[in-house]
This record gives sequence, structure tokens and C-alpha cells, in this order.
Amino acid sequence: MAINHLSLTGKIALITGASSGLGRQFA
Repeated sequence: MAINHLSLTGKIALITGASSGLGRQFA
């Protein structure tokens, strides 16, 4: 369960980071 939780959190972090990164580039 811990691994799944970390995996899910990691995915959200990557998606959030990618979204903010793209927003900064196009802004």
C-alpha cells in the first residue's frame, strides 16, 4: 500500500510539475 501511495503521489507531482513548467514556458 505504501508503494502504491508513493507511486500515486509521484504521478501527481510529475503532472503538476509538467503543467506548471509548460505554463511558464508559454506564459
